[in-house]
Parts: sequence; structure tokens; C-alpha cells
Amino acid sequence: MSASPSQQAVLLPPKLLAALVGIFISAMMAGLNNRVGALGLVDVQGALGFSPDDASWINTSYLAGEILVTPFATWFAITLSIRRFHTFAVVVIAAIALYLPFVQNLALFVALRFVQGMASGALVPLLMMMALKALPLNIRLHGLALYAMTATFSPNIAVWLSGQWTDGMQMWQFTYWQVIPLCIIAIGLVNWGAPKEPVNYARFPQGDWLGMAFGIVSLTLLTVALSQGERLDWFNSRLITLCVVNGLVLLGLFVACELTHPTPFIDLRLLKRKNLGLGSLIFTVLLMVFMSATLLPMTFLSNVAQYRVYQSIPLALIIGLPQLVLGSMVALLLYKKWVDARKVFALGLLTVATACFVAGHVSAEWHRTEFYLAQILQAVGQPMAVVSMLFLMTSVVDPKEGPYFSGIINTFRVIGTLLGGSLISHLLVTRGQFHSTLLVGYEAMSHNDTPQNLVHQIASQSLTLSIADIYYLFAIAACLMIPLVLNMTFVPAPSVKH
Repeated sequence: MSASPSQQAVLLPPKLLAALVGIFISAMMAGLNNRVGALGLVDVQGALGFSPDDASWINTSYLAGEILVTPFATWFAITLSIRRFHTFAVVVIAAIALYLPFVQNLALFVALRFVQGMASGALVPLLMMMALKALPLNIRLHGLALYAMTATFSPNIAVWLSGQWTDGMQMWQFTYWQVIPLCIIAIGLVNWGAPKEPVNYARFPQGDWLGMAFGIVSLTLLTVALSQGERLDWFNSRLITLCVVNGLVLLGLFVACELTHPTPFIDLRLLKRKNLGLGSLIFTVLLMVFMSATLLPMTFLSNVAQYRVYQSIPLALIIGLPQLVLGSMVALLLYKKWVDARKVFALGLLTVATACFVAGHVSAEWHRTEFYLAQILQAVGQPMAVVSMLFLMTSVVDPKEGPYFSGIINTFRVIGTLLGGSLISHLLVTRGQFHSTLLVGYEAMSHNDTPQNLVHQIASQSLTLSIADIYYLFAIAACLMIPLVLNMTFVPAPSVKH
């Protein structure tokens, strides 16, 4: 009787397993560094005396650093060796994290977060590359389930951590210091487990350096436009206009260089394969929809119910904690010969859409408990969608193409997160203005309340209605993706030989 995939996992060489665990810790740490930094920014700017407008550039700089490195990280990891590249990136993150709380100058703070973002952006692609390169077929899906946790686990656990540091312990410095123990553990595991390899200097002359220059500048400009666009009123701002126009032009040049260069950093020709091209589009939209699970309820509770981050922790843990087991449960399901991953994916999308429809009934009287059902549905639907998607995409990728695929999928991961945050910010403003106009007209006719109470009620109701609109929009988007998912190429469960 042959062993099951889960039973075979113990046969992984200890050093390989240690390196993989170390890289997984690094990838999770990179996600937490981003999200906790964003959630705790209000407390950080208050402690250091930065204005809200100026402090907004702290997040922008981090995101810009993260996205500009992501497409190129795996190329440098192969060239310099995973062990060397990982160690350098993690040491940079830890050193900056240690120093940041003592920085009083905004320009220096922004610059350091930019560098830290670059180092963090280099880590998540390594996890995907290692899963495809090092894991045998019989447990590869479990490795992909670990990668899926960067989209399902990290954003939710970040809420708990941010609440602990800012409200529980009242030590905002841990917003940055929290990564240091994880950095030490990750460096130890990877340096013990990863092989010592020399630098492959022969690869440097082969790099598409012109394309890389175009890519770095274009992705930075577009990140600035997406993260600062709403604050600066989009195309009414000359800065945003210049960033969008120049960013798109340079992005086109980057794509042209990568498509024509004999040894590109990311092989965009892979997107011609149906499951990769269609899957990348779906993944980008999926990450935007997933923001309905964290950003929307927290925005509502903080502005309407006057919750602090600490009080919203249960909503995040309802989604985050189950991911420790649900990802691998989905992976086990996909190993069954009778399972069609496309249908599991579609069912996951339907579950997420249902969660959004449920939460779309939000009213100004809601509190934390009213969101519980929607969060439970999100907790179930998210791993079903992400793990199935990764299986459908990676199954058409040869292991030697893993680094190229990792660069592509992680670039879309960051873009999806950026687009989601930008879209929600824009819709909250535009739909809020629309609902406020209607409510002002209605209340002015009724004369039922004092002007002071009227202003507060209109603000609460317009925000609530705007959040409901966004929930319904994301629910429809999830439903519209289902036909696209079912149109992906069928991939049978892997045939595992023992």
C-alpha cells in the first residue's frame, strides 16, 4: 500500500526542510512588515510628530521599494545564491527595523522604509521559487499552500500584532522591532539548510539591464500614482499625471525589452499559456476582492463604531488562524483524482462572493459580531481559491521556469494589493459624496435633528452606504471570475510515484 503525500513529507532532507521553513518565515515576516507598518502608521506619526500628509509617504516609499525589486529577485537569488541573497536582504530588514524608532527626520524615515521595502520585496518570490524547485511532486501542493498564506494569513495576523503593539502594550516601536526575532531565526535556518554556492559572475553580462532600469522607474512612478492619487486628487495633480504618463510609457518599454531579450529577468512569454495569462488576471482581481475581508470592516468599525485596531482583532483572527490548516486541507483535496481544481476554485470564489453579499447588508448599527458570518465564509473561501489557482498555474510551468514564474506572479501580487487599496480609497470618496448629497437633501426636508447631530449622522450613513456598495461590487467581481476560472485548462491531480 503506497503512502499518502502527507506521509511522504517526512522524507524531505532536514537541511532542505530547514531552508524552506526559514524562507517561509522570511516571506511571512515581509508581509507583516508591510501590513503592520501601515496599520500602526497613525500611532507612529503621532509619536514622531509627522503630519498625516507627510506620513503617507512612509507607506508609499515602502510599497515602491517592494514592487520594484519583486520582478528581479529570483534572478539575483540564482546569481548570488539563495543563501547569500536571503541573508543580505534579511540583515538589511533587521538593521533598519532596529534603528527606525529613533529616527526623527521624515526624509530619512521615508528613505529607510524604501530600502526596507526593497529588501522585503526580495523575500516572498524566494518562497515560490523554492516550492517549485526543491519540493517533490507529492508534497509540492503543500509548499504552494504555504505561499498562499502570504495572501490569506499575513494580512489578518497583522491586525492582531498591530493591536497588540499600539493598544495592548502601548509600545509602537514594536511595529518595527517585531521582525527582528523572525529575522534571526530565518537567517539561522537558511544558512544551515541552504547549500553554499559561489557567485555566478557569468550571468551578469547576460542581464537585461536596460529593461531593468525601465522597470524600476516605471513601477516606482506607478506606485506613487496609485498610493497618493486619492490624496492629491488624481489627474488634477501634476505630480500624479506625470507619474501615470511616464510610468505607463516606461512600463511599455520594460515589457518590450523583456519580450525581446534572450535572457530576461521575467519571461513574459509564459503568459501566452492559458492558465498563466488568465490566472494572473484572476489573481490580481482576487487580491483586490480579498481586501473586503480586512480593510472594509476595519474602515467601518474605526470610523462609524469608533473601534481601535485592538477591538477589531477577532475579525482578523477568524480568517487568519484557520489558514494554518485550511491551505493544506485544500492541497490534500486537490491530490484526489476525482477532484477538478477549477471547480474547487469556483466554489471558493462563490463562498467569498457570498461573504461580500452578507457583509453588504451593513448598517450604521452594526458592530463587530455582525461581521462574524462574513468573516467565516472568507476564511473558508480564500484558501480554496488561492491554492487551487496556484495548482492550475504551476502545473503548466516546468521546474526550470520556476524563477521566471515566481517573478511574474509576485509582481501581480503586489500590483493587485496596490490596485485594491487605491480602488477602495477612491470609491469611499466618490460614493461617499454621492450618498452625502442624497442624505443632505432628505434630512434638510425633514428637519428632524440639530445641525451638529445631522452632520455626524450623514457622515456615518454615507460611509456605511459606501462600504456596502464596495462589498456588492466585490461580490459581483468574484462571481464574474467564476466563468473565467471554469474556462482555464483542466489539470488532473498529480500522479505520485513512490
